[in-house]
Amino acid sequence: MNRLRLLKEGLLGLVFPEVCQICKEAHATPGEGYLCAGCRGALRPVERPFCERCGLPFHGDVTVVFQCPNCHEMELNFESARSVFAAQGVGRELIHKYKYNRAFWFEPLFAELLRARVVPVTRTERWDCVVPVPLHPAKLREREFNQAERLARLVSQSTGLPVRGDLLRRVAHTDTQTKLTRAERAANVRAAFTGAGGSRIPSKRVILVDDVFTTGATTNACAGVLRESGAAAVCVWTLARGV
Repeated sequence: MNRLRLLKEGLLGLVFPEVCQICKEAHATPGEGYLCAGCRGALRPVERPFCERCGLPFHGDVTVVFQCPNCHEMELNFESARSVFAAQGVGRELIHKYKYNRAFWFEPLFAELLRARVVPVTRTERWDCVVPVPLHPAKLREREFNQAERLARLVSQSTGLPVRGDLLRRVAHTDTQTKLTRAERAANVRAAFTGAGGSRIPSKRVILVDDVFTTGATTNACAGVLRESGAAAVCVWTLARGV
């Protein structure tokens, strides 16, 4: 595995100069995901205090376990949602370049960040599999890859849990969510997902993976289908959190 990683890094080094792909100035290696120390330091990690249900970060001194008003108002199908960094500044750029510019060279960085956050949880709690949020076939043909599936495989490599990409299907090609309200997002994806091939996962505890958590409408819809398929529990992990 180490030899393969070194080979990949060597090939990347032949194609890309060892310079940060965000600031375009500082030195950064393939093993660092082409992100320099300065830009990495500008990432805003999502740390407590945050809502124990959806992971929405809060500023100030909060010393008790709490849920945000949004979670009190919504019927949620997942037990918890956690993210690695805020979708602001460098974090937003990383996600945008990865998702729309096929910037796969960031994956060593993503793997490291996900491993540091997800592995401790899987050591203290039992989880059975990793499920990526699916793309609609038309969107998959257009983009040629599903970023959630690639991230799910990074989580799988760190935890040893199998990836189950056969449990969910996206059956509706919904409009973009970026300019919709919370209620509109929920309505937009309410019937967008279904179980795939009648797959059942009785009593399984599932880690659902996506790139960004904003209102939670997409992941909540997916978690609902997984619960209908028999999942005992669903937790959500994303790289970035809209704040």
